[in-house]
Amino acid sequence: MISQKMYELGSKRSVIREIFEYAKKRGAEIGPENVYDFSIGNPNVPAPEKVKETIVKLLDTCDPVALHGYTSAQGDFGVRDTIAKSINRRFGTNLTADHLYMTVGAAASISICCKAVALPGDEFITFAPFFTEYRVFVEAAGGKLIVIPVREEDFQIDLAAFEARINENTKGVIINSPNNPSGVVYSEQTIIEVCDILRKKEAEYGHPIYMIADEPYREIVYDGIKVPYIMNYYKNTFVCYSYSKALSLPGERIGYVAVSNEMEEEKAIYAAVCGAGRALGYVCAPSLFQRVVAECVEETADLSVYKRNRELLSGKLTEYGYHCVRPDGAFYLFVKALEPDAYAFYEKAKKYELLLVPGDDFGCPGYVRIAYCVKTSQIEAALPAFRKLAQEYGVIE
Repeated sequence: MISQKMYELGSKRSVIREIFEYAKKRGAEIGPENVYDFSIGNPNVPAPEKVKETIVKLLDTCDPVALHGYTSAQGDFGVRDTIAKSINRRFGTNLTADHLYMTVGAAASISICCKAVALPGDEFITFAPFFTEYRVFVEAAGGKLIVIPVREEDFQIDLAAFEARINENTKGVIINSPNNPSGVVYSEQTIIEVCDILRKKEAEYGHPIYMIADEPYREIVYDGIKVPYIMNYYKNTFVCYSYSKALSLPGERIGYVAVSNEMEEEKAIYAAVCGAGRALGYVCAPSLFQRVVAECVEETADLSVYKRNRELLSGKLTEYGYHCVRPDGAFYLFVKALEPDAYAFYEKAKKYELLLVPGDDFGCPGYVRIAYCVKTSQIEAALPAFRKLAQEYGVIE
């Protein structure tokens, strides 16, 4: 006998991965340049040159046994200390190395946080649209994911619906800003009100409610938009970060969990994070890349490419009659499908070799996600196909 749940997860990928795999297969048939794959958030911008220089330097100068050997389970102390000091400098916090746990990307970070605090019957709230794998992470920890429906007029949080859904079983809230898939940044006022509600509910139910801030897109913002650092607004906060997006290192799987130094029972919570990492097998994140990110801790790739892609794609799609949610950050465009059934719309788009992700699994039926972290030339080549698709639906001539 095997776990039916694990069988289901292994035999059917996420919708994003299914489309990504289809794109590779289709590209082998007709040439990848003829497939307009907007499925996955895989940065096309190269990592900054300093990343390569650092890798070469480390390989040339470090003892290879130490460089490629195990670090402490929670990550190298010097690496964690460097990252903590960077966070403190940028956001005015007071973290130490012993508030950080190095992880295999943000997915591991969120999984660890859920595992660290979840008890049977616990619920975790998130807000539509949300990254599809949150449900997997929460359920694997023994919890239940509760989704607050989207407020479509501005894609900010429906605060009344949020407050009404919190109950004594609420253990945590997963918040993602800049948001995948909408690109929206939750305003400071929204964050303040969310935190006020949580403090009130903590007092009412007599136990902490943890905020899990999923922040891999923090640096990818446009037009001077501010992304509130939630740890400064709410003491019971975990920050889950990945260097996959802003530093363009998705395949290296390197990130961290930061535990607020003001969290209730912070030492016990940090120990639980370490225990969850141990239980899940997430000990000793990749040694070489721990050291690389420590030396490149405030570097980013050329993020201006994403702004250019945003302007080109959103401008043209709006011209063609599509309704697009205006992204403040990240590198996704969330677009209203041209018919109520986003999967049917996706299938019609495939006829033009346009691969878009239906929004149903993100908690927003009737939308599709377009990942514009691709070469600008791919967007330019795909525009006639988007236009033909709009013409098929009769929104333009």
